This record gives sequence, structure tokens and C-alpha cells, in this order.
Amino acid sequence: MAAPVCIALSLGTLLIGLSVGFLLGRTRGAVGKRKPVGPTVAELVSRLTHSSHSGIVVLNRFGDVVLHNPRAEALGLVRNHRADDRARKAAEVVRETNEPIEVDLAPLESRGGRTPEAVVGEVRPLGDGFTAIDADDQSEVVRLEAVRRDFVANVSHELKTPVGAMALLAEAVLDAADDPVEVRRFTTKILHEGNRLGTLVTELIALSRLQGAERLPDMNTVGVDAVVAEAMGRARPAMETAGIDITTDTDSGLLVEGDRTLLVTALSNLLENALAYSPPGSPVTVSRRAAEGMVEIAVTDRGIGIAEEEQQRVFERFYRLDKARSRATGGTGLGLAIVKHVAANHGGEVRLWSKPGLGSTFTLRIPAHVGSEPVGVGAQGALSTVDSAVSDHHGGPA
Repeated sequence: MAAPVCIALSLGTLLIGLSVGFLLGRTRGAVGKRKPVGPTVAELVSRLTHSSHSGIVVLNRFGDVVLHNPRAEALGLVRNHRADDRARKAAEVVRETNEPIEVDLAPLESRGGRTPEAVVGEVRPLGDGFTAIDADDQSEVVRLEAVRRDFVANVSHELKTPVGAMALLAEAVLDAADDPVEVRRFTTKILHEGNRLGTLVTELIALSRLQGAERLPDMNTVGVDAVVAEAMGRARPAMETAGIDITTDTDSGLLVEGDRTLLVTALSNLLENALAYSPPGSPVTVSRRAAEGMVEIAVTDRGIGIAEEEQQRVFERFYRLDKARSRATGGTGLGLAIVKHVAANHGGEVRLWSKPGLGSTFTLRIPAHVGSEPVGVGAQGALSTVDSAVSDHHGGPA
């Protein structure tokens, strides 16, 4: 009996081994046939190419487009599945020399709107007759360089005027050394030009600081009423000279997050601008209110007003609406540019409403301090005493 039992056990063990081996073989086969999880390398490369901020084009040995991304079409590298002729010619040179080269691919004609104005591409060899074109929009760099050149030219001109005037006046003083009356007259003019030069340099430094040349001060909780009071104090000499009284609404108790010195400078510039462009005896008002998480400080005048086509340009550096009036008042043309940058650095903005012959309203908008509650008269109520047309509109932009 022992022999049959041993044979049966052996056969059972063999059958179990074969079953286990069969099952393991099927499992391994299923694992081998399973698809990889996630995108392939080719799919990732395709996604990267299509999402790139650069225009990418691949050409074959005949100059035909093999691959390109949407950005290449936006930059004008590819039109109707055909590469720009300048890129094709550059690709021919690269295939011959096997060295990368840069090529200017700026649009040959303006297509209007916010289209690229300066496009620079690099053509590189890929081997086997294929070339790649990698192009970037350099329009902003070119624009900033043009602004820098204009700024340097404007600064040179603005500094040259008072410096030249002081030199001529100094010569006049030397020639009139024996005439006390003339000496006093010329030295008074030298003092005026010196003050103008000092103001210009000070505002240039302030503008440079606001545009990132220096680290801005930390923001603190600032009372709007204190800013208005200090700016009014600074503007008092100009008020007396212009023969204009500035009226304000009642204290509001509003608070903002900012730098008090910069905010006072911005508001002082708005007040001096209103005084400079208003006839003697005309009203100028300052009002404040809270709206949509912002604190608005509005300065309204009944001056000469600003034409619509010039309203954006008044915030440019050295732009003057009335050059003769600016020379008479000693304006530098930097005041409103400083206001614009102060507002931007506080996360706010400056708005303008104006009509020729009716006057202007400049509204400085700064984010309110969290928890600040509006108190007192709003801007619209204070402006109603100035002019119905101005006050009615003030509710719009504010």
C-alpha cells in the first residue's frame, strides 16, 4: 500500500507545481503587456513645445516646415504653413556651416494692434539636414530702451536750460557789478533758476526711487486726514502766490496702507498742479471717501481743463500741457509722473476726468487699511459746490 500512496502524492505535487507555474506565467505576461502609466516622452516634448513662450519652428533640408508651435504663428515666423523667407535663408546658411546664427525676424509691415514689433530668432542645426528656429518677442526690451534714450535726452535738455540760464545771469552780474539794482535783479533770477534746478534734481531722484532704483519703504498704517493736512501745509505758499484758496471736506478718519511721505508728495503734486493751471480766485477742492476697498482722495479745479487726446500723456515724464505756463510757474513736468508711480507702488492708481474750459478732477486711489470705516463727507458731496458738471461726472471714474 505504501507504493501507491507515494505515487499518488508525487502526482499531486506535480499537478500543483504545474498549476502554480501556469498561473505565474499568465501573471507575468499580463504585466509585460500593461501600458505605461502617464504620457510618453514624445507627448511631453510636444506639450512643452506648444506651451513655450518662444516661437519654435523645425525645417527640413528643403526648408519646409516640419514642426511649429502656435507662438511661431503669433510672431509671424510661419504663415500658411510656410516659414518666413528670412528664416529659410538663414537655415540654408546653418546647414552649410553647421553653426548657429541670429536673424532679425521683425514684421516687415505693421499689422496694427498689440502685435510684435521686434522679433529676434536663433537658427540652430539639428543634424541630418534639419534646423530649428527659436524666436522671442523683444518688443518690450526695444520699447524700454527707447524710453531710456528719451528720458536721458529729456533730462539733458531740462538740466541744460537752468544751468545755461544761471551761467548767463552770472556773467550779467559781473558786467553790472557797479550797479546794485541790476546786481539784485540778476541774483534774484539766479536764485530762481537755482531753486528750479534743485527741484528738478529732487524730483528726478524721487522718480528714480519709485521706479525701482532703490528699495521702497515698508508700508504702514497711515491716516488720510494727516496726509491731507500736511499736503495742504506744503501747498500754502503756492496758494498765496496764485491767489487761490483750497477747500476740503471734513475729516474722514480713513486709514490706508502706505508710506506717509510718498503719499504727501503725491497729493502735494496734485494740489500744485491744480493751482498752476487755475485762474486766480477760482475754487480748488480736496475730498476723500472710501469705495470698493479703496480710499479715494480727489483734487478738483476749475482750470483750463485737458483735452481727451492729451489725458494719458499728462502722466508722462516732462510732458507739459502748457509750456509757457510751466516756465512761468517753474514746473518740471515730473509731478504727475511721480503721482502715477506713487499710486502704482501702493497697489493703487490715479484717475483723471477733465473737460476743456470746465476743469479737472484727479483722483488718487489707495487700498484701504483692513478694518478702516468711512466717516464724514464723501468726495461727491464736496465737489458739488465746485461745478455741477464736474461733480456729476466725478461719481463715474471714482
